[in-house]
Amino acid sequence: MRRIILFPLAALAVLAALSPGAAEITSAERQAGLKVIRFLDKIETDALLKKKAMPGRMDFTEDEFNAYIACRIDAEKDPVMKELKLKLFDRNRIEGKIFIDLRGHKIPAVLKSTMNLYFEGVFATDRDRIRLDFHKLYLDGQRIPILVLDVIIYVAAKLGKADAGSIHDWYDLPPGVKDLKTTAGGVSVYF
Repeated sequence: MRRIILFPLAALAVLAALSPGAAEITSAERQAGLKVIRFLDKIETDALLKKKAMPGRMDFTEDEFNAYIACRIDAEKDPVMKELKLKLFDRNRIEGKIFIDLRGHKIPAVLKSTMNLYFEGVFATDRDRIRLDFHKLYLDGQRIPILVLDVIIYVAAKLGKADAGSIHDWYDLPPGVKDLKTTAGGVSVYF
């Protein structure tokens, strides 16, 4: 089972990358992202040290969660994804936009060198694992079959020298994190 790179973006994890020259993260975004990173680091450390912690929950706003994603993309330094933004709704429903830049890479003719992917779906969690069940996928505004994302993930994985995944794969949540639930404009992390 693969460890998720961009918690909790499941099949999108292999796209976690930043092309050179992407926009800088603002100071406010970095501060908001660090709030989430510090929390996850503490939960992971406690889990690795087998500290007995009381079960708990930590809530983050949509802006904080998106800032966390931006910080993780910035830290990964892989050459594919420039941006990922999520809109969070009740009952783990999400919508998102991914900007992918494949310029300068040898790619299949069916893919464009830059793409805006829009998606709708629902996070599913099960025994400390997560995946994203996609309901709709759009490429530059045109609806496309969801399986096309598997092709994009495969290409991105090969460019980043990672294992190719599938949109149907389950991914481990970070150590210590037991579940997550989205609300309108936020996410709750259970530990």
